[in-house]
Amino acid sequence: MRRGADVTVVDWATQQGARVAGVRETGAPDPEFRVEALRPEVAGAGSARDPRDELDEREARDEAKRSEQARHAHWLHIAREVADDLAIDAVDREQAGRPPLDEVARLRESGLLTLLAKTEHGGRGAGWRTAYAVVRTIAAADAAIGQLLGCHYFLSFTARFFATPALAARVEREAVAGRWFFGGGIASDDTPPTLTTGGASSAGHLLTGRQSSVTGAFVADRLVVRAARSGGGEPLAVLVDPAQAGVVYGDGEGGGFGQRLAGGGSAEFDAVPVAADAVFGSLSADEGVLSPFAGLAAPAARLVSVQLCLGLAEGLLAEVREFSRAAGSAWPPPAAQPWPGGRAQDPYVVSAYGELTVTARSASALADQAVRALTRGLARGEDLDDDECAEIAVLASVAEAAAARAAEEITSRALEVVGPRAAPLRHGFDRFWRNARAHTLREPVAHRLREVGDYFLNGAHPAFALPA
Repeated sequence: MRRGADVTVVDWATQQGARVAGVRETGAPDPEFRVEALRPEVAGAGSARDPRDELDEREARDEAKRSEQARHAHWLHIAREVADDLAIDAVDREQAGRPPLDEVARLRESGLLTLLAKTEHGGRGAGWRTAYAVVRTIAAADAAIGQLLGCHYFLSFTARFFATPALAARVEREAVAGRWFFGGGIASDDTPPTLTTGGASSAGHLLTGRQSSVTGAFVADRLVVRAARSGGGEPLAVLVDPAQAGVVYGDGEGGGFGQRLAGGGSAEFDAVPVAADAVFGSLSADEGVLSPFAGLAAPAARLVSVQLCLGLAEGLLAEVREFSRAAGSAWPPPAAQPWPGGRAQDPYVVSAYGELTVTARSASALADQAVRALTRGLARGEDLDDDECAEIAVLASVAEAAAARAAEEITSRALEVVGPRAAPLRHGFDRFWRNARAHTLREPVAHRLREVGDYFLNGAHPAFALPA
């Protein structure tokens, strides 16, 4: 990569995405790309192969790709149906602010909760590309439910990141069988409760303390929370059954102006028994503790935030577009500027829609690039190295910064385009702006920009940090 003033961040991001996602710098897909191309060639490795074997492998890959595309289309269709259902009463439900019990039931009935679980464990066998698309589709109709679903996907996947393969498989089978909805949170910036080993508990561990922010409180079947090991303070990912005695929910930061249906609250843990096999593993950011594969948990979580922001932006754009088509412009166009075709439209309003569309699609392109990179990284498994993990993390930070800015700009300016007619509460346009700001306040863009800049300027790998 060239260094110097003539290299832009966009150039760099494109180059990094091309390397990780298997795309030439020209933008054209490389049909001969293999994940092994990311690894140095071993001298003397390889030998002549039977062309028939290569043909069989290519046919198998093509068949797998067709199957994945069909699965993706099917679940995106299901997500649109659920989103259409949620959109019908989205404004009334958001204003009522009741716990989202019915909404989670809709997700469970649709089959979306087991989307990421492996087919051999009874799940749907879809990948993260599909899961992210589903979250974005749901968020466009109801951002709070999109957040709940996105957090469920991430938290239900944490055992794969941090636990042993055997434990991860067992948890996933139980989750599918019980149709669990996951809540909780393992953010790096929260003060965790303490996990005490031994004592009178036959479970092996006791969890005591408070977690200030728990997504899906009041509706989760299982919580995945961050805990500090007593004595040393090592951060751990822990699975908790909230039905056990000693788990008490509170309002937390209740009364917020946005994301009211995200089921958020605090949780108090009073000597809650935790089985030894409910401790997934370490969340330590210390060098050498986590494998590069486990390090992908951070960008995977950040890309949930990205889809939420994009869903909010695209959802409001779609609603105000329909409003503008039906009601016309809030301001009469200049008489000297007739609109082609005879129908008068304010050229400044039309231009504003163009600007907002460019903003949304630019952020969407960066998100797609990061998702492709994450997908490649997950496929690498334990062969992934630190440099590749860092590249994926930075691409996720680029996408998150762009998506957050797009959500803030679009949910504000789109209301200006509609004008004072957007003000009545019955339209519910204000919920998009409130939900966007409530979310982005928890994940300031400045932190992502610092990571991107430090990587671009100094080659520094982002620290492992899980988002709120």
